[in-house]
Amino acid sequence: MGPALLSTGGAVSNTGLALHRLGTPVQLMGKIGRDLFGEAILGVLRRHDPALADGMLVGDDPSSYTLVISPPGIDRIFIHCPGANDTFGAADIPLDQVARARIFHFGYPPIMQRMYQNEGVELAALMAAVQEKGVVTSLDMAQPDPASEAGQANWLAILQRTLPFVDIFAPSLDETLFMLDRARYEQLRGQTGLNPDGEILHWVSDQLLAMGAAIVALKLGGHGLYLRTSADPARLGRLRGLLPVDLTGWLNRELYTTCFHIKEAGTTGAGDCTIAGLLAGLLRGQSIEGVLTSAVAVGACSVERADATSGVMHWDEVQTRLRTGWMHRVISVDLAGWRGGPNDRVWFGPTDGQGMA
Repeated sequence: MGPALLSTGGAVSNTGLALHRLGTPVQLMGKIGRDLFGEAILGVLRRHDPALADGMLVGDDPSSYTLVISPPGIDRIFIHCPGANDTFGAADIPLDQVARARIFHFGYPPIMQRMYQNEGVELAALMAAVQEKGVVTSLDMAQPDPASEAGQANWLAILQRTLPFVDIFAPSLDETLFMLDRARYEQLRGQTGLNPDGEILHWVSDQLLAMGAAIVALKLGGHGLYLRTSADPARLGRLRGLLPVDLTGWLNRELYTTCFHIKEAGTTGAGDCTIAGLLAGLLRGQSIEGVLTSAVAVGACSVERADATSGVMHWDEVQTRLRTGWMHRVISVDLAGWRGGPNDRVWFGPTDGQGMA
């Protein structure tokens, strides 16, 4: 074994620090304990910027921690203690501070007990309260242990209750299919993992858009990233602070892109950093194709280092790298009926943009 690597993790740290490294103004909010791990968390954040630790809540519950076992060539194994995350609730969010933001991103409710209990009442209340402040809401998920309390929760009901208040929903395909249709998930996952195709991506995004999400981004691990948007101008209109006033290029879109060629050092936090790239692209007014490509690019940068965020470079450096011919990996998703070719960065679904004025 090599030396242990101690770092912060989770949506707050990974996505937040990635946004910070990209040069995007960000404030972090999380709940930690008055313990050694809590002190370490504050120390790590302050080394990036002292102000990043100002929004952290320090309480009597123990700090959450995870032991990540990541052997080369093997999917990571997580041994997790939820700690203070299990007591985190909507009342912990200072809405007066959130109201000054353009986007509020929240992550990992499957490992936050209050967020999945009672069919997600607390989670829906949190996202609704933020949305009422006029802030764009973004939500990420996590894969629950099927045998745990979270794994037995009624995730279909939780999503139905919550997604009307979620503008950008950015989970992985695996965890989403697990939540929507457990039997279908087990059948498709098989012995070698879930191999996505255009049909299953379209079906899953159909369900999520119908439940109320405006933008769905499905993380596909080494297969890339899928992005789909609502066909309802009123629903997408809530994002007009980020999207063009006339929603040009954003209504009823369906796109996919592969990952980039990199020398992999570790995949911890890659999905969170992909979300950081997506949110940063939205905040900078990129086209939907640009947002998709930037998201995958930032995720690829994170994979070039063993920890979650130290590989993420400034936004301008990411865009320079893209302009200098950074090569995509060969497509590994069956996209029958889609438009695109072997040398294309972005592929378009059969109904992409249909009905747009």
